[in-house]
Amino acid sequence: MTAAPDAVFKALADPTRREILALLRDGASTVGDIASNFEMSRPAVSKHLRQLRAAGLISDRPSGTTRICELNAEPLRAVDEWLAVYKMFWKHKLVRLKAYVEEKHHDAD
Repeated sequence: MTAAPDAVFKALADPTRREILALLRDGASTVGDIASNFEMSRPAVSKHLRQLRAAGLISDRPSGTTRICELNAEPLRAVDEWLAVYKMFWKHKLVRLKAYVEEKHHDAD
């Protein structure tokens, strides 16, 4: 099940959650190991993990007395699709700016 794009954007809005995702890019990690990277309580980190889980950006599984978290980058496709329109917008604007600058530079010669 894929979370709604709004849940993904909401999860990505917080710098702590983005940092957690960055940590998980390198591979699975325990909740304790993730929490050790932040100057906040473990319950506060767990709250961030719950929001990432709700957005479908991470999955976790028990391993003995710990929980192992893993990145699920699939929901980021919605972000990429949304940004694609703006990438094309800026590409078009930059092409027009380049043409304008080259025209002005040519006229100045």
